[in-house]
Amino acid sequence: MELVPLAATACAAANCPTVFSAADGSLVVQGYVVPAQADVPAGEARVRIPRELLLQAARELPEWS
Repeated sequence: MELVPLAATACAAANCPTVFSAADGSLVVQGYVVPAQADVPAGEARVRIPRELLLQAARELPEWS
């Protein structure tokens, strides 16, 4: 799956929270894993990203017609 970064945080590590756009138009979020919760289905995870990162990614999304 090819991912194009839409927005990323600036951090000292190489792997920082990032929002990506996939070729099918969906979004992929990389963030900090939130401690496991009983109600998260198998194959899914909750991740935490800075609020500003999500707002920045929303500004970078292309307009849909």
